[in-house]
Amino acid sequence: MTVTADIALAPEDRQRADLYNFLGVLLASPPDELLLEQVKGLSGDQTPLGEAITTLAKLARVTKPKMAAREFNALFIGMSRGELLPYASYYMTGFLNEKPLALLRQDMAKHGLARSEKVFEPEDNIASLMEMMGAMIAGRFDQPIPLDAQRAFFNRHIAPWARLFFSDLEAAKASVFYAPVGTVGRIFIEIEAEAFRLAGEA
Repeated sequence: MTVTADIALAPEDRQRADLYNFLGVLLASPPDELLLEQVKGLSGDQTPLGEAITTLAKLARVTKPKMAAREFNALFIGMSRGELLPYASYYMTGFLNEKPLALLRQDMAKHGLARSEKVFEPEDNIASLMEMMGAMIAGRFDQPIPLDAQRAFFNRHIAPWARLFFSDLEAAKASVFYAPVGTVGRIFIEIEAEAFRLAGEA
């Protein structure tokens, strides 16, 4: 999912949407040569998030598509299952296709979101949730969703488990290229959670 160009967004919201979309793309499938080239060109500042992005860019320079595909498969697919199961239902209940997925589908319908016909994974996988947040912020399907609604979606479907997932991704045995992806995701989720908390208190 990409930001809709003709909708005026505050710079910080465009950056948020782009980072959610970036994580969604990296977690949906192994990066191809074009995506790796784009990641190579990234540079971060001296903040923890910026340093994680810089580390990711450095690893992209020594990662080939076949290497990334093997790592992705080991992490998320495997012979019977990958090292990690990147689904809200699993992290929140210990089982797949449970109540968190049903609640997500209700909220997706309310916000006019739908699973792509090309996607066969349950909607509560981490890649889809990252793309949904990016779409809601950017107004991909209509207009940007108000901050209160973004916060409610985040707190219900992402905050309870995504930080733990990204921490697991950082530490997974198979993670090399994806270790800093985990770091970027973990720090970003922490930033978003705190920003939503402060906005809720304002």
